[in-house]
Amino acid sequence: MADQTPVFQIQRIYLKDLSLEQPNSPAILLEQSQPQVDINLGMAAAPVAEGVFEVTVTATVTTKVKDKVLFLVEAKQAGIFEIRNVPEEQMQGIISIVCPQMIYPYLRAIVSDVCTRAGFPPILLTEVNFQAMFEAQQQQMAAAQGNGGSSIITGVN
Repeated sequence: MADQTPVFQIQRIYLKDLSLEQPNSPAILLEQSQPQVDINLGMAAAPVAEGVFEVTVTATVTTKVKDKVLFLVEAKQAGIFEIRNVPEEQMQGIISIVCPQMIYPYLRAIVSDVCTRAGFPPILLTEVNFQAMFEAQQQQMAAAQGNGGSSIITGVN
């Protein structure tokens, strides 16, 4: 009989993608107006192999002065997790809550560091309650199924 002990291991956490754009530099850097910051977060997960999953958390930070982009940062932090012998009803919670909670601090640090290195004040991403996000997504999906439709949440403002 095969060992059925639950397994949860981080194989690797890594920066999957990083982009910084300053499309209106250098002229916009002379503006004295207070910038407007818009932050969008997204989360995705995909199987890599049997019992191995890649989970990604993406932050897109768009900073504008008036209607012109001052800078835009998009960072995608990822992790590879081995998850085996876990009951199916717990699997989605692990992938949607536990894994992103482990990845998110790295994403926060990268976004802050990139902004600082680009010559701007650091953007400090707030803490995220991935459990609340997951529960809201589950409720939204249940409501959509009750109405005969389907819905997928891909990001959060």
